[in-house]
Amino acid sequence: MSTTTDWAPALPSTCRALLFGNFVIGSGVMVVSGTLNDLAHSLQVSVALAGQLVAIGAAVICFGAPLLGGLLASWDRRRLLTLTMLWYAAGHAACALLPDYATLWPVRALTVLAAAVFTPQAAAAIGHMATPQQRGRSITFVFLGWSVASVAGMPMSAWVGETWGWRWAMAGVAAMSLGAAVAVHRSLPDGVRPPGMSLRAWRGVFGDRVLMAMVGVTALQGAGQFTVFAYFAPYLRQVLHASPAQISLVFAWFGAWGLTGNVLLSRSIDRYGASRAVAVLLVLIAASLLLFPLATTPWMLAAVLVPWGLGCFATNSAQQARLGLAAPLLAPALMALNTSAIYLGQAVGAAGGGWLMLHGGYAPLSWVGFGWLLLAMAASHWVTRKLAGPTQTG
Repeated sequence: MSTTTDWAPALPSTCRALLFGNFVIGSGVMVVSGTLNDLAHSLQVSVALAGQLVAIGAAVICFGAPLLGGLLASWDRRRLLTLTMLWYAAGHAACALLPDYATLWPVRALTVLAAAVFTPQAAAAIGHMATPQQRGRSITFVFLGWSVASVAGMPMSAWVGETWGWRWAMAGVAAMSLGAAVAVHRSLPDGVRPPGMSLRAWRGVFGDRVLMAMVGVTALQGAGQFTVFAYFAPYLRQVLHASPAQISLVFAWFGAWGLTGNVLLSRSIDRYGASRAVAVLLVLIAASLLLFPLATTPWMLAAVLVPWGLGCFATNSAQQARLGLAAPLLAPALMALNTSAIYLGQAVGAAGGGWLMLHGGYAPLSWVGFGWLLLAMAASHWVTRKLAGPTQTG
């Protein structure tokens, strides 16, 4: 049986490959939000209906992560993660060729099943390979891929969507997915098989109120963010009258702060603790949502987005590390469940934001998002108190 010592030489290159894989996964998940203007126009549907592609994909990932995690638990992670990226490539290539919304949404739903597999299994694999001293930093480093996607992938998708159309953006994700498949296959060693998610592991997770509340924090903050984030592009164009170049720049600006937040988190989480990091990051996101209505130009909005950017993706990274450190033996189940919570929050936020737009326009979005963040902060504070008490989960 292999040990973490056996994998030490492969760990740096594996971390980089899995980071790139998460970058591609993140770019593909966010490609709909970045190209929402052209997608709605091209397919002749409303922005609210086009935005439901975000909710549909997120719901599929939410339920797919634990189900597929259980079904595929015995697979060698090198083969599993490589095949996952090939599926992602084929799905995005197919989406780029589809003629209408009715055929696009089911293919899109099947395509993003890859995200349900890759993100939690990459985190579980690197956590299994790393030593306990490296675990928190290694997991958050792999999650930097999502932040890089927000810096480069999503702004590029927005620019391509506004300039050439959403189909070219989908095709670009397909090409990057092929590259990620090659990188993962070359760098990940054979024989990486984290402990399977047995019924006992699932009972341990669902029977622990603290762990379930911790997962709930992920869902609540995701709902708050995506109530607004799913409709960034149309908000910038229709309310703030931003040009295509300005839309891309705002996305890039937001993503740059997201990357900064995740880098800072990766360097400091082992020193200051995951619970404290989560608390700070939630406050930053909530502050931006509270100030959001005051931004009346794209550049004012860019200033308001700085705290949110620092917290947006770093929060998910900190939550993954928090769960992995709180209950290492339950890590595979917790990573899958937390990934479900990420996308449950996105589905609830995107669907709720679409409903709010139909009934009240863009104005209520940030206030509802702020309300979700308050609930997340309350739940996180309760979890921190319980973890600091005499009965900790191990």
